[in-house]
Amino acid sequence: MISEQIRERFLQDPLPIRLGGLAADLARISSFSENPSNRQAVASLLEEGKCFAEWAAPSAPLETQAVLAEIQVMLAVWQRRWANGLPIPDLHAEADRRAEQLLAIAGLVER
Repeated sequence: MISEQIRERFLQDPLPIRLGGLAADLARISSFSENPSNRQAVASLLEEGKCFAEWAAPSAPLETQAVLAEIQVMLAVWQRRWANGLPIPDLHAEADRRAEQLLAIAGLVER
């Protein structure tokens, strides 16, 4: 469970920064999942990413809300597979793709 303090801090940022934070989590998931000693860190990032997607959605435009919902579902599926020690097909490519997508939506990188 993600603390209320983290939630409050996250919600203080404008939407582009929130989306950038979720993009950073996705990039970390992609990177950290390559090392078996990072199992707990990845599990925490999966949970945090789901929360970040949920918390960012209410202040986002409808199209962005749809993207965030897709990402939240993706993270939930990955979280379940990760917890059960099952492989996650295309994790690296999909996490990186979604991170870039969020950065572009946020206007933090050019498309």
